[in-house]
Amino acid sequence: MVVPIYNEVESLPHLIEAIGLSLRGTQPSYEIICVDDGSTDGSTALLTQLAEKTPNLKGILLRRNYGQTPAMAAGFKYARGQVIVSLDGDLQNDPADIPLLVNKLAEGYDLVSGWRQNRQDAALTRLLPSQIANFLIGKVTGVKLHDYGCSLKAYREELVADMNLYGELHRFLPALAFIEGARIAELPVRHQARRYGRSKYGLGRTFRVLMDLLTIWFMKKFLTRPMHIFGSMGLLSLLLGVVLGAYLTVLKLALGQEIGGRPLLILAVVLLVTGVQLFCFGLLGELLMRTYHESQDRPIYRVRAVVGQNVTSVGRASRLPA
Repeated sequence: MVVPIYNEVESLPHLIEAIGLSLRGTQPSYEIICVDDGSTDGSTALLTQLAEKTPNLKGILLRRNYGQTPAMAAGFKYARGQVIVSLDGDLQNDPADIPLLVNKLAEGYDLVSGWRQNRQDAALTRLLPSQIANFLIGKVTGVKLHDYGCSLKAYREELVADMNLYGELHRFLPALAFIEGARIAELPVRHQARRYGRSKYGLGRTFRVLMDLLTIWFMKKFLTRPMHIFGSMGLLSLLLGVVLGAYLTVLKLALGQEIGGRPLLILAVVLLVTGVQLFCFGLLGELLMRTYHESQDRPIYRVRAVVGQNVTSVGRASRLPA
């Protein structure tokens, strides 16, 4: 279990108890990793106390408030389980739904995402932006989920190990997993009204989410071939610049017209310079991508399984039933 915590001092004891009740008697064993993201309300001290007397609880204390995505990345890094489940620390996700997601994951999926069908949130500030975001993310990424923003998700361990998180990318985890070739499912889960504290989310995150959505779109389309987008744009700009330049040349040399004060001349020069720059960006992007993959020995493909007799296992292998 990976649970980001930020100013949830009232919810924390009830959350740990609820998770323990939902997983009591399960096999294999489990651990709860609570990542304190620079809380200022006493959550840090309480988490430390709880971790000292709760066998399955581990507290990761961050130096300051970095945000939900870094907190989740820290939790994923310290998680040791074959299955990793994430959820919010505000008790709006019901820990009783955890076994449902884990069982669905065991059917052969790599990621199972929760779907809050009956959300208990404010319509204007939470529900409407979330619905718009879900629609846009589905259109851009091609991964059709009803609820990208639900933190209650279950992952195979090797899938999480392959993903690097930054920005606000935690809500795009299904899209990132899809880029890696993951099999994704969605299950309806319960959602409860917030009982303690106040929500940390608001309309101010919308702009950051849109910027990250553009990042995901680029990664999905052109991550390993940046020359395809920058080179195409550069060639188009160069072509338009050459056409305008040829037209102005004919006006000057054949018809004897003055072209020095024409806006088209400035546009032609700008298009030519822009075309060269975009083409160079594409080349630099290709070089950077090759350096990224080759320096880390990071493949541009993902192998789901190797089958056959006398096969030697290489790299991470799935440890859940397929």
